[in-house]
Amino acid sequence: MEPSAVRYEERLTAPKSWWVIAGLFGVCGALILLPLGPVPMLAGLVGAGAVAMGCVSSYGSVRIRVVGDSLVAGDAKIPLSALGEPEVLDPEETRAWRLHKADPRAFMLLRSYVATAVRVEITDPADPTPYAYLSTRDPRGLAAALDGARAL
Repeated sequence: MEPSAVRYEERLTAPKSWWVIAGLFGVCGALILLPLGPVPMLAGLVGAGAVAMGCVSSYGSVRIRVVGDSLVAGDAKIPLSALGEPEVLDPEETRAWRLHKADPRAFMLLRSYVATAVRVEITDPADPTPYAYLSTRDPRGLAAALDGARAL
């Protein structure tokens, strides 16, 4: 496998119910402008719906990838040499690490609609970040990809 090959890739898309809610925001925009006539009503429908759907799309477009010698999670790019062993978190542990076990210095790619996660310690002594918490729908796959990429 070549060094720049993608070993793992996941997109944390927003749930379908969020898209329905975004559509309802468009309906609300239309209802607000209904007294002004049909053209402003349609503009409210399209405008409010587009803004709401843009927000959902932006929030749900974050990716987690293991590429070459790096873990790319959202905007962060962490070299694999700075990572410790990945810890697969079940839904109960995931919730605990989101709440009372969380460290405010940690890098957290958190999506509330994803029930499982992976926690990876940051071993670089120059980095004050203690660990990276990554919401993922396939925690075992991500952990295996991190282990496999570091083994090379």
